[in-house]
Amino acid sequence: MEESQRSDLVGQRKVRLEKIEKLKKLGINAYPAKSNREYEIGKVLNEFDSFDGKQVCLAGRVMAWRTHGKLLFLDIKDQTGTIQVMVKKDSLEGDLKKEYLDWDNLELLDLADFVEVVGEIGKSKTGQISIFTKKIRLLTKSLRPIPRKLNSKEQIFRRRYLDLIINEDRVRMFERKAKFWEVQREFLKKEGFIEVEVPILEPVTGGADAKPFITHHNALDQDFFLRISTELYQKRLIGGGYEKVYTLGPNFRNEGMDDEHLQEYYQLEWYWAYANFRDNMDLVKRIFLEIAEKVYGNTKFTTRGHTFDLADDWKEIDYTQVIKDTFDVDIFNDSDEKILEVVKKNNIELDGDINRNRLIDNLWKVIRAGISGPAFLINQPKFISPLAKSHAENPELTERFQVIIAGSELGNGYSEINDPVDQLERFLEQQDLRDSGDDEAQMLDIDFVEMLEYGMPPTSGYGQSERIFWFLEDVSGREGTFFPQMRVEIDSTTKKVYKEKLAKYLTPKKKVVSKK
Repeated sequence: MEESQRSDLVGQRKVRLEKIEKLKKLGINAYPAKSNREYEIGKVLNEFDSFDGKQVCLAGRVMAWRTHGKLLFLDIKDQTGTIQVMVKKDSLEGDLKKEYLDWDNLELLDLADFVEVVGEIGKSKTGQISIFTKKIRLLTKSLRPIPRKLNSKEQIFRRRYLDLIINEDRVRMFERKAKFWEVQREFLKKEGFIEVEVPILEPVTGGADAKPFITHHNALDQDFFLRISTELYQKRLIGGGYEKVYTLGPNFRNEGMDDEHLQEYYQLEWYWAYANFRDNMDLVKRIFLEIAEKVYGNTKFTTRGHTFDLADDWKEIDYTQVIKDTFDVDIFNDSDEKILEVVKKNNIELDGDINRNRLIDNLWKVIRAGISGPAFLINQPKFISPLAKSHAENPELTERFQVIIAGSELGNGYSEINDPVDQLERFLEQQDLRDSGDDEAQMLDIDFVEMLEYGMPPTSGYGQSERIFWFLEDVSGREGTFFPQMRVEIDSTTKKVYKEKLAKYLTPKKKVVSKK
């Protein structure tokens, strides 16, 4: 924004503040607590025949203003739609004692104000559905005009409220996101699952390979972690006798930020007693189809340069075999040196700490990038899947599956370990990696092992996050999130507006150097 525009905004704000003072002198509250709105605008537009000729009270934000002599046209907008407001000077019934503006005081209104209008529904000479207004009342005085557009994605993310006002398609997208979660809740309820709550603050965190956020619990005088998964607590509930449970809520991972990963994101995760990973694979296919059909009305999507149809047969990809076929690497028998040589030869960028697990998984990630799906990745080795049950016929492989769509992993599930001795050994292996400097390796959770010693039935678990929504919409994580995390920044115009009142808060604090 140019400096002249900033100054102009400051000037416009000053004019609007002066209008508030004029309204006060007229006895009008610029910010009343109560509106008398009777109907949403969308209902009137969609059911016009039943409203034609009827007097109603509507409300919304003023988005357009056109004056023609003794005739004023406004467009007002609520979440459901926009309607034209026609105001004739001779028909307007002003009553300042009841806060209804008369014609001469309509100039105290501005674009972006919220107003309430009472009038008869009909059509203009051009056939546009309109409300022929008899009364108009201010509900909220806006001190700033709405910009025509936001000039960068950063401004969109920082001022999402403006983005939603300006871009109708964004409002609809986030309504689809709400439907995305609603459909999954309804699906799981129909399948007999119940929604449960588990801690967000955990003394020991686990259930995924991720670096956690750390905070301090003052009352207990102990560090806690923001959860990276709901897995270990949900499985405690399975051990306690529940058979089908799920959570829907935020997880937190203190890692890098890119188009597909945010540090705070919403995840759906469920656990199913007396089921194995094959049972869950069938359930996952059905929930994907449910989302596609009920949220989008189709099953074919294009995203990230990939096109896929969720109604197709889901191919199964063997982790060990596909790496062997693509890179001639035997993940069980080849040396670390050979695997590293293959990684370097193929110019593969290393992700995380350089250890055998990371080297192998980076080979898989190169392969994954070319898979459109829908597909399931199966037969991952035990050393990469510390919480998955081993295959009975091959204990080096696990009963784990991952959803592969558009070159990415969009869901993760497995048959859970319920052998406490096996689980403890895997935890200890992970803790050794953690103690060696791998911040993403899992922590030893001895309390969870204790629960397993009391017994947990055969169980399969699965989790998928809002990344699925981002992929189906073909948007980045930040675009698909209302308020993604960003560095704190105060706009220069805001600093100018509040320069005097906020001086001591906006001025950088000087460091105090002790004199000894």
